[in-house]
Amino acid sequence: MTQPTFNLGLEPLTIEQVIELAQGRARAVLDPDPKLRARVRAAAGHFNDKLGRGETIYGVSTGFGDSCENKVPPELAVEMPHNLVRFHGCGTGRYFGELESAAIVAVRVAALARGFSGAREVLLERLCELLNQRILPQIPEEGSVGASGDLTPLSYVAATVIGEREVYFRGQVMPAEKALAEAGLAPLRLAPKESLAMMNGTSAMTALGCLAFTRAKRLARLAGTLSAMASDVLKGEPAHFDARIFELKPHPGQALVAQWMREHLEYHPSHGRQATRIQDRYSVRCAPHIVGVLMDALPAIRKILEVEVNSANDNPLVDPENGDFLHGGNFYGGHVAFAMDGLKTAVANVADLLDRQLALLCSPTTNNGLPANLVARPGPDRVAHHGFKAMQITCSALTAESLKLTMPASVFSRSTECHNQDKVSMGTIAARDALRVLELVETVSAIHLLALCQAVDLRGVKECRPRTVEMHRAIRAFVPMNDADRRQDVDIQAVLQRYRADQLPIGEQGEP
Repeated sequence: MTQPTFNLGLEPLTIEQVIELAQGRARAVLDPDPKLRARVRAAAGHFNDKLGRGETIYGVSTGFGDSCENKVPPELAVEMPHNLVRFHGCGTGRYFGELESAAIVAVRVAALARGFSGAREVLLERLCELLNQRILPQIPEEGSVGASGDLTPLSYVAATVIGEREVYFRGQVMPAEKALAEAGLAPLRLAPKESLAMMNGTSAMTALGCLAFTRAKRLARLAGTLSAMASDVLKGEPAHFDARIFELKPHPGQALVAQWMREHLEYHPSHGRQATRIQDRYSVRCAPHIVGVLMDALPAIRKILEVEVNSANDNPLVDPENGDFLHGGNFYGGHVAFAMDGLKTAVANVADLLDRQLALLCSPTTNNGLPANLVARPGPDRVAHHGFKAMQITCSALTAESLKLTMPASVFSRSTECHNQDKVSMGTIAARDALRVLELVETVSAIHLLALCQAVDLRGVKECRPRTVEMHRAIRAFVPMNDADRRQDVDIQAVLQRYRADQLPIGEQGEP
């Protein structure tokens, strides 16, 4: 099957296209449109012309940041772009994986291809080639304050271009110079503004944000299905999800979650009340209102991220038409920080919701006739078995950790770099937090799903709705019922693996 090709520079990229590029399911090329190519050449030419006239250009004929008062003579200016890459080689912590690295490269080249950063065609084409051949920088997770953009993480992208540091290539980690040679490419010598153009922007946090957005959207759909299953196996009241209720408080995402639950439970107003208890507890009755917050936040988050993906966000920028140099702060990641701080809070609330539903399932006081801890052992030795008791403890631990991480990163701005960067966004930390919260909440969901399937076994498939039975059947194809105490960590991982591979019937997503 032929891969789609995305032309970068004129047409905006969507989050979904960023993900396709990151996954290697699409190719990136610099748009061949003559107007775009002329803009790129003009912007690069203005930097060369101004430097040739001996004029002052920040980061080209001056030092960087607070060192901008240092005048750099022309014979030394040619060393500056490589020096910038090298002294920012101080990232720490774990490394982003290939998916995150590819997303970062994709978002960075999309920004530079707008043609306002002074990057030459050869550099833009090289970045596309790195992405397409999957020569991906190995980038440490830590070290960015989110203004001046993601300097340290993006220095690893620039280092790959010049053949330095390490990369992922053909299933291995190897020196960048070796990977380039194996791919038939030579390291590039950077022009004076080009390392600053690659490094001084919001592309690491934005790329991580795109990945988080996609995962959060799928998680919301999963949470809707799990909440409907919880209502089903607890013999709850499906009338709580009557469309008329949500027409009177018409948040679109909330209404969509309620629709998912109605469809799952096959509810119709003519059915009348179906439960013995007139109102279910909040973690079931209010599930659309809780998951709906996440669904209703996603359109605003999408707008923020797609503006960032398709923006010129380094400094200085140049007006290609008249050569004016524009010194500003487009590298500031405040919007991404705000979006990711909000996203991780909405996602963590989903964990809290599912954790409470699991508590209802495990307690004979609230589970409407199911055995305590969902113990399924039939014989006299059942008193020596404990079912899902420890699974609930693990779920509570994961939920607590996800809630702890909701502290907004943006409020921890620190003045740094000789007080030049005296107010910073912490956007990359917020994005990393969001991905960590998603990882935790996906695991909470896997535990809850296993418990729900155990409840189906105990209740009997004939007592459950068809969509509940469909999910139960999908899980039981690879995880057996827990009829005696055993390790369940392997079960959790098996569910996570299939969920992340899109192999579970969670239902159609839709848009709010």
